[in-house]
Amino acid sequence: MAVGGRSGARRSAPYRVCVLARTRSWQVRVIVTGMTKQVVVTERRRLTAIRAAWLFDGVGSALVANPMVVLDGAAIVGVEFGGTAPAGADVVDLAGATLLPGLVDTHVHLAFDASLDPVARLAARDDEAALAAMAEAGRASLRAGVTTVRDLGDRNYLSLLLRDRADQPTLVAAGPPITSPSGHCHFLGGVAEASAAGVRAAVRRHAERGVDVIKIMASGGTMTPGTRQECAQFDREVLRAAVDEAHRHGLPVTAHAHGTPAIADALAAGVDGMEHVTFWSAEGIDHRDDLLRAIVDQGVAVGATVGMVPVEGVAAPAQVAQRLPGIIENHRRLHHLGARFVAGTDAGIGPVKPHGVLSWAPPMLRQVGLSAAESLRAITSVAAGVCGLAHRKGRIAPGYDADLLVVDGDPLADPAALRRVRAVCARGRWVV
Repeated sequence: MAVGGRSGARRSAPYRVCVLARTRSWQVRVIVTGMTKQVVVTERRRLTAIRAAWLFDGVGSALVANPMVVLDGAAIVGVEFGGTAPAGADVVDLAGATLLPGLVDTHVHLAFDASLDPVARLAARDDEAALAAMAEAGRASLRAGVTTVRDLGDRNYLSLLLRDRADQPTLVAAGPPITSPSGHCHFLGGVAEASAAGVRAAVRRHAERGVDVIKIMASGGTMTPGTRQECAQFDREVLRAAVDEAHRHGLPVTAHAHGTPAIADALAAGVDGMEHVTFWSAEGIDHRDDLLRAIVDQGVAVGATVGMVPVEGVAAPAQVAQRLPGIIENHRRLHHLGARFVAGTDAGIGPVKPHGVLSWAPPMLRQVGLSAAESLRAITSVAAGVCGLAHRKGRIAPGYDADLLVVDGDPLADPAALRRVRAVCARGRWVV
């Protein structure tokens, strides 16, 4: 099962819309709801034609000159090069700029505020205040050109309340991560009994609430006292039961997996993706070529924890700095073997991880061997695929959502160009 198998699905009354005819000014639609049919004649929206100097389409390896992207509301309906704008279209001239697909961050925590102690700050907020702070985090992401985020750990399913809001990125939501009693991020509310029956019940609860993906904490983490990154939190058979139950409900599973035992168990359980994948041990970093090959052979998406904003006086913890060369070595080996990499920034967990930090990820991806174009694809089309949105996100092409990032400069030659944001369009709406 591909990662993101049902991401973005919504439960709603069945209906169909058929467009019978269009003119330059009008369109005739038939809306079918159950046994009822309704003919609707509406004034057609004006098309928007966007011109720029260069375009990166999300799947290619080079910029293409003189693009013209035509939008019909929230959708891209045409991409030409040096063409003539459709008659009557509104023309937006972005002279000298580069167009890219809106960026896709596969791992954020909107509930965390990127402070020095985001866990305590969240605990001090009731759900209403937390939701307001999460909404501002989403808006900050949009302003940075991140038009789609996958929230891999909220509190009390609050991120689900932000889905489909016009002022928010497209949101793929996991709800509270499933964790063991007193396990990593237990304070978010996703604790499950550490048994097959316990995790199956937890997955069913998440499915009933309408999540898009299951996040399970296969190992401990540094944000939770009493847990250790090198230690597994669930037995292998328990993880397998969680994955089986999730797949029965059409949900993909991604595992928080730092320690080598957790990585091995998650692979044996058949997860669709893994976050971090550091091979953390008590002494340093393990190097297990058999597991690296298994990640590639099983098609598991690797969510690399990349993207950091320099903050004066804030440095990586000593235990991370000590292990970083080993983590990079493992990730370089994974890339050499053909692993599918995306950038999961973990936005929100500290001052170096503000919301919208994804534009800082490409240089770190290039450190592990990705080319300039591969790094951009990892935060556009490849990331969209991992989120289950490959059919409408991560590319500039007809039929895709009108999510656009407009920057000054060449992001292939100069990754910092991603931070020179001139404009952002999310689902056809200009937000910057």
